[in-house]
Amino acid sequence: MRRPVAWIVAVVLFVEALGVVALNWILGTVVDNQQMSLAGLDPDVMSTSSKGAGVVFGLYFVLCGVVALLVALRNRPPAGLGRVLLISAAVVHGLLGAFAWGLMGWPEFLFMILVLALIVLLLMTYDGQGEPESEPAGTTPDGTKGGDGSPLTPPPAPSTP
Repeated sequence: MRRPVAWIVAVVLFVEALGVVALNWILGTVVDNQQMSLAGLDPDVMSTSSKGAGVVFGLYFVLCGVVALLVALRNRPPAGLGRVLLISAAVVHGLLGAFAWGLMGWPEFLFMILVLALIVLLLMTYDGQGEPESEPAGTTPDGTKGGDGSPLTPPPAPSTP
């Protein structure tokens, strides 16, 4: 059965990647146009750094979105580097949520926590959902073959002395 949470997480992360790139690009352009300086830093360096950081974080969120998309397409839990990426994205959203609460307000905090909850739900929903391995017919739980072909053979009757 397909679970829609992976599709939702993928779309949210792709949209968030575009938003992060756009926001940092706009901030870099504003700094460049106004020739703003913070504690004597060069405005060109600040502008370039803002744009570069936006692109790097955007690519990071796109990569996390690709992992969520692969989870949705394959209908299997993320493994290896993909799982690490999604866990790190959850941690990043938790930290961004804490900063958003303190610096911007509760709507931004709620958005970050919603994305955090979706990523955690994706990780938990697909965790351990593999098919249980069944034992071949005629074997006992310890892997030995039953005498009459049944899965379990009764123990031998005790002998009287």
